[in-house]
Amino acid sequence: MTTITRYKWSIEKWHELVDSGVLEGQQVELLEGELVEMSPEGIPHRNTSHKIVKYLRKLLEDRAEVYEAHPITLDNSEPEPDVSIVRLPESTYDLHHPYAEDIYWLIEIANRTLAKDLSQKTVIYARNGIPEYWVIDLVNKKLIVHTQPSQDNYLQVVEYKSETITPQAFSEITISLNNLLL
Repeated sequence: MTTITRYKWSIEKWHELVDSGVLEGQQVELLEGELVEMSPEGIPHRNTSHKIVKYLRKLLEDRAEVYEAHPITLDNSEPEPDVSIVRLPESTYDLHHPYAEDIYWLIEIANRTLAKDLSQKTVIYARNGIPEYWVIDLVNKKLIVHTQPSQDNYLQVVEYKSETITPQAFSEITISLNNLLL
C-alpha cells in the first residue's frame, strides 16, 4: 500500500510561488496549505457579484473598502472571497493583502460551490476569527449568515430569504436582500 504525502504550502512559500509567475493564468487559491483549483465563474455568479459590489460600495462609501474576488491572507490559507469588506484606509494594503483583523465580513456567492463554501471555507474563516461570513446560495435563493466565530465553526447561523439585514460592523446600515438575491 502506498501512502500519499501532500506538501503543505506556507503563506511565505505560497507568495514566492505566486511572485515567480509560474501560476500566471491559473485559477487556484491556497486553502489549508494546499493549492485548490477555483471553479469557473458562470454568468449568474459574475452578475450577482458585480451588482453586489456596486451596491455595497455605495452603501459603505467612506466607511470600508469593498473588494471583489481579491486574496486575503489568513493563517495557512489565501482564499479569494467573492466579496471582502475591509477596513480603511486603502493604503493599508499597498504591501500585503488584508489580514483577518482587517476584515469586517466576507461574502461567497455559491452556485456550484455551496458545499465547499459551507464546509471548508466556513472552517477557515471561523478559525481565523472572521466576525461575519455570508454565503449567497443562488440555487435556493437565500442568504446564509454566519456569526460568532469559535475555533473551527460559527456559533450562530441564520438563513434569510427576504427582508433586510444589518451587518454587525455597521449597525446604522440596512441591506435589502432584494439587492443580494438577484
